[in-house]
Amino acid sequence: MQRITQFKIYLTNPSLRCALFSPLTETDKTLGSMVETALFAQRIQRDDEEVFYANWKMGRENGEVDMVGLDRLRQKPIWAVEMKWSDRYFDVPSELKSLLSFMDKNHLVSAIVSSRTKYGIKNMENYNLTFMPSALYAYLLGYNTIEQKKY
Repeated sequence: MQRITQFKIYLTNPSLRCALFSPLTETDKTLGSMVETALFAQRIQRDDEEVFYANWKMGRENGEVDMVGLDRLRQKPIWAVEMKWSDRYFDVPSELKSLLSFMDKNHLVSAIVSSRTKYGIKNMENYNLTFMPSALYAYLLGYNTIEQKKY
């Protein structure tokens, strides 16, 4: 994983996009980006956690993973999240080629994938993918962040 050569820029709040441009509908093509921004905004509120974006180009293989957590001492990925505004990947998780490749190269056995409405765990040959609706994942991120700050 190479850092600082490629990055994503998020608005601090997805409602800024709607205020600047126009409201979105549930089927709008850009809604996926807004969902990703909302989930990222929930995650970065944690005091002791840094969130990274993985992006690589190696020969013919290109890929990205939306959110990655690193072990600070070893500088190795310890968790990954792929954010989708689609239920398609729940039915065909093998299409998550970038995520699966990242998991394989970094010896991760599980990851979270947000979806539109689907919830469940997909046990694949070497991986466990936990799918959950984006709204539920955003809620859990917020709830767990507040709980962490209590102590």
